[in-house]
Amino acid sequence: MSIARTGGRALVAIAGAVALYAAVARRHQLTWGSTPAEVAATLPGDELLESADLVATRSITVRAAASEVWPWLAQMGQGRGGLYSYDRVENLVGCDIRSADRVVPEWQSVAVGDPFRIHPEVALRVARVEPGEVLVVEGGVSPTGQATTGPEAPYDFTWAFVLVPARGDTTRLIIRERYRYRAPWVWLMVEPVAAVSFVMTERMLRGIRDRAER
Repeated sequence: MSIARTGGRALVAIAGAVALYAAVARRHQLTWGSTPAEVAATLPGDELLESADLVATRSITVRAAASEVWPWLAQMGQGRGGLYSYDRVENLVGCDIRSADRVVPEWQSVAVGDPFRIHPEVALRVARVEPGEVLVVEGGVSPTGQATTGPEAPYDFTWAFVLVPARGDTTRLIIRERYRYRAPWVWLMVEPVAAVSFVMTERMLRGIRDRAER
């Protein structure tokens, strides 16, 4: 067997291993913490964006009732309770976020149509609210980085926070992202976004859990 043929087979094997790892890692980050049933379930907010091109469902168990978790969701947003993730990282791009460590009464009001700020100049829109159960926001991001629901956005997006009562007075907190592409090339933009979102969302889930359990 020639050296060239041996090297070629080695390269094919390495490429296959890398592809397999990428596929496994991608599925892990898109379904972190979720059961197969949760990944497959139709959740509140799914109806706002049908036929999604990319869906991420990430979950965590909170040792508290849904009524004790909800106040932390209700006050989310820049200029309010924050996002309970890596504030320092978010603030490197000017988000000016300071995640609260207490429930603030004046931030508990949230209604459909309200802005959901992730940056002083970038806001999504609250699309569905069921106190104690569901908060869904929606929007898109233009090529300039501005959140919008207009035709200039290359993709549509919904972000759902769902509370499901579980056994022993615990709650499953499920966060689902849905993306629908408006152009074939948009996956090149969204895949890195989803990977970064995994890192931030994992910390967010833990941040909400820790606050509610305290």
